[in-house]
Amino acid sequence: MNVLAVTLALSAALANGAASVLQRRAAMEQAEFEAASGRPDVRHATQRLSQLVRRPFWLAGALALGLSAAFQTGALAVGSLSVVQPLMASELLFTLLLGTAVFHHRPDGRTWMSFLMLAMGLAFFLSAVGPSVGEATGQAATWLAVGISAAMAMVALTLLARALKDAACAVVLGCATAVSFGCTAALIKEVTGRIPEGVAAVFTTAYLYAMCCAGVLSLLLLQSTLRAGTLAASQPALTLGDALVGVLLGKTLFDERIALGIRLLPTMLGACLIAAGTVGLSLSPAFAGHWDSTRGNDNATEQARLQSMADDDGGTESR
Repeated sequence: MNVLAVTLALSAALANGAASVLQRRAAMEQAEFEAASGRPDVRHATQRLSQLVRRPFWLAGALALGLSAAFQTGALAVGSLSVVQPLMASELLFTLLLGTAVFHHRPDGRTWMSFLMLAMGLAFFLSAVGPSVGEATGQAATWLAVGISAAMAMVALTLLARALKDAACAVVLGCATAVSFGCTAALIKEVTGRIPEGVAAVFTTAYLYAMCCAGVLSLLLLQSTLRAGTLAASQPALTLGDALVGVLLGKTLFDERIALGIRLLPTMLGACLIAAGTVGLSLSPAFAGHWDSTRGNDNATEQARLQSMADDDGGTESR
């Protein structure tokens, strides 16, 4: 397994986890601001987005996404899609660690156990399957079929999400976002695979422009996913869905083969640990309730402010 590809993929996962936490924090701040102010004008999506992108946490998250894209591009340039995208599932681990710092909530023992299960599962799975590098680029006809299928899946999931609420909506939107991110990663690999053929091979084909469109779509879907529900609902669907889509696209587009045979047992063990760790993290107190909300901290601040005002009023009356 390419060590450089693994290192770059883990760096991309870390940056992705930071982006999810920071932009979730910004989304929660925006939602709480709207609820407190009761301003009807922020109900419009364009106005809401314009206010959201000016928040420092959102800008920091956008910078983290840019770093993630750079790391992921490097990883896909030197490694296979079937290695890079499963490693991106470690984003959930980084989300927990970074979220603990940003939201000031300490995970319990069960959460750390789930954390270890997911980490060990990824290690078992990737060491067992040993995916091949495959072809550098895919066939145009295969890309057309994949593009149509992915577009239909994203439309169907988005329409389904509009009929759901809260956690269920976040899960479905997370799946749609995962498809979009998986396709973006595959397009990145396609573009980087054409670089040795020259500048014309990159800029005169549709792959570069499709990659840009898919990246923007992924960003927009991510904002909707983060706003729809907590990280507990959206993050497992997003990270594991991205990994699964990456493996499928690696096989379909680039003929990346996964070796099983006698490795089937550790592969299944790794997959089970990944699933168990993900479910455990989703159900843990760390990801439940308002773990990823500023509401608890805001309430404490507001209570302190009101108490200070009451003390000042009392002092004024005594004088």
